[in-house]
Amino acid sequence: MAAITIPIRKPIQYLTYYLSEHPSVVNFRWSPSQSWGSTWSFLFTSISLYLILSLFLHLLLCLLFPRRKPISLGPIPAFHSLSMALISFTIFSGIFLSAAAEIRDTRWFWRRSKTPFQWLLCFPLGTRPSGRVFFWSYVFYLSRFLDLFRTFLSLLRRRKLPTHHLLNHSILIFSSFLWLEFSQSFQVLAIISTTLVSSIVYGYRFWTAIGLPSACFPFVLNCQIALLGCNLICHIGVLLMHLLKGGCNGIGAWGFNSVLNTAILSLFLNFYVKRYLNKSKITDNGGDGGSSDGGIESEKLKDQ
Repeated sequence: MAAITIPIRKPIQYLTYYLSEHPSVVNFRWSPSQSWGSTWSFLFTSISLYLILSLFLHLLLCLLFPRRKPISLGPIPAFHSLSMALISFTIFSGIFLSAAAEIRDTRWFWRRSKTPFQWLLCFPLGTRPSGRVFFWSYVFYLSRFLDLFRTFLSLLRRRKLPTHHLLNHSILIFSSFLWLEFSQSFQVLAIISTTLVSSIVYGYRFWTAIGLPSACFPFVLNCQIALLGCNLICHIGVLLMHLLKGGCNGIGAWGFNSVLNTAILSLFLNFYVKRYLNKSKITDNGGDGGSSDGGIESEKLKDQ
């Protein structure tokens, strides 16, 4: 009797299958009946609830702890950072492999008018929110809600309402919803770049949270500004593609997202300049980081 041999796939083949070829990924469709959180009412309710809870927690902490003494959170910040780093890297890997598979399977349809990079910037008119890349876009949308916990952790540790966190997280949730609702162009590149930077940033936060040495410059803030700058350049590319190649899908949502991204970029540039000026003033006054004010400022820069 002949022996039956079962072929053993390599781990990379299993990962590729589950990240880009699994039926749940290939057959995904964004719709209110099939996708949790896919209604406008849910979007506005969740953002409003996030803002209200943040304000309520801030006021409660001010009443209970008027001296703003930080609360020890133990390993919770490190666990959150590690979780978000792993989730971000998973989404990055999934949408990267899914985009390659979509280009392979649908290139016959648009190859005469676009290159693969141009397709990443500009979806053909009539694109529907279904398939591989939109599955990972949906996972990215859901991951934005897990990212909100960082605001509450920051409130407990700093006792100061992080306005930039509130605005940034709210805009990201709103933008990722628009990507799916209107099959917006450029979202694949945006998710690839955002999740790559997020995995690095949260990995760095985990590194520092467990007591390992931090960078001598505002590492996280610089990564965020670099990401926003790249996104701004890509937005210009989408506009050129729309004007020169006969139109891009979801251009109305793209225009609205461009305004939101410009607002975020302005916010971070303003925040960066203020931090830089404050640090320069401390240096000019002869501070060496040993004073209480210098130490607090240093911690804020590391946290950003």
